[in-house]
Amino acid sequence: MKNVDMSIEGNILTLKVDLSKDFGKSSSGKSVIIASTEGNYAIPGREEKVGLNVYRKA
Repeated sequence: MKNVDMSIEGNILTLKVDLSKDFGKSSSGKSVIIASTEGNYAIPGREEKVGLNVYRKA
C-alpha cells in the first residue's frame, strides 16, 4: 500500500491518507497518484477486502 494507514476498532475500519503526498503521474498521465492499496487488500482477521485509489487531475 502507498500512503494508506488502516486501523480497526471493533467493527469500524478507519483509513488515513496524507493528501499532501504525491507518487507521480498515473500510467496514462492524466492524474497524479496520492494513495493506493494497489489492488484489493485483505483486511487482517476479517473476510472483507478494501480497494482504494486517491488521485487528482494532473
